[in-house]
Amino acid sequence: QVQLAESGGGLVQPGGSLRLSCVASGSISSINAMSWYRQAPGEERDLVATITSRTNYGDSVKGRFTISRDDARNTVYLQMNSLKPEDTAVYYCSAVVKPMGSLHFYKYWGQGTQVTVSS
Repeated sequence: QVQLAESGGGLVQPGGSLRLSCVASGSISSINAMSWYRQAPGEERDLVATITSRTNYGDSVKGRFTISRDDARNTVYLQMNSLKPEDTAVYYCSAVVKPMGSLHFYKYWGQGTQVTVSS
C-alpha cells in the first residue's frame, strides 16, 4: 500500500505565502512524477504543477508558485507566493509510484488540504 499525506494548508491573506508538503509512504520501489492539483467548489480538478527531472506549471500560477521535491524523503513541496483569492481551493498531491514487487507504475492521490486566501 502507498499513501500520500498533505500538510501546510490554511487561511492566508491576499499577497501572503504558504508552503504545502506531501509525503509518500508505504511499500515504494520508485517514484516518477509528483504533482499538485487543486479543485475549487463547483470546478474541475486542475493541474497546478508537476515535477520530474523538470518542472511544469499551470498558466495561472507561473512566477508565483514553485514545486520542488526531496527524493530521499519521498516528499514534494509547493511554495505559494503572492497568493490571490482565486487560489482558494482544496490542493491535492499525486505521485506516480512503482510499488515494491510491481512491474508497473500507478498514480496515487492524497486526501487534500484546504487553502483559503481571504482578508
